[in-house]
Amino acid sequence: MSMTDLLHAEDIKKAVGAFTAVDSFDHKRFFQMVGLKKKSPEDVKKVFHILDKDKSGFIEEEELGFILKGFSPDARDLSVKETKMLLAAGDKDGDGKIGADATFESLVQSW
Repeated sequence: MSMTDLLHAEDIKKAVGAFTAVDSFDHKRFFQMVGLKKKSPEDVKKVFHILDKDKSGFIEEEELGFILKGFSPDARDLSVKETKMLLAAGDKDGDGKIGADATFESLVQSW
C-alpha cells in the first residue's frame, strides 16, 4: 500500500511543497493539507504503518526525521529541531517514540 492509495497525490504534492524551507514544518498544517484529518481512524493507522519503516509498531525519532519522504520520496528531511518538536507533540508517554495506538491518531487530529 502506498500513500496515494489513501491520500490524493495532488494534496500530498501541495503539502510537501509548502514546507520546503528548513524549520518551516508544522505538523498540524501538514496533516490537514494532505487530508488526514478527514480520514477514518483505520486509514490514519494505515498511514502510520506506511511511515513505520522498520515495522516496529512505533515511529522512532530517526524515522520522524524522514516523515515527509514517507509521503513523497523527493521531499526533504526534517531538521533536528523539527523532528524534536514533532516527537514532543506525539510522544505522550515520554518513551521517545510514537505508537500506532491513539497516540498517532491524536497527533493527526490535534488541531
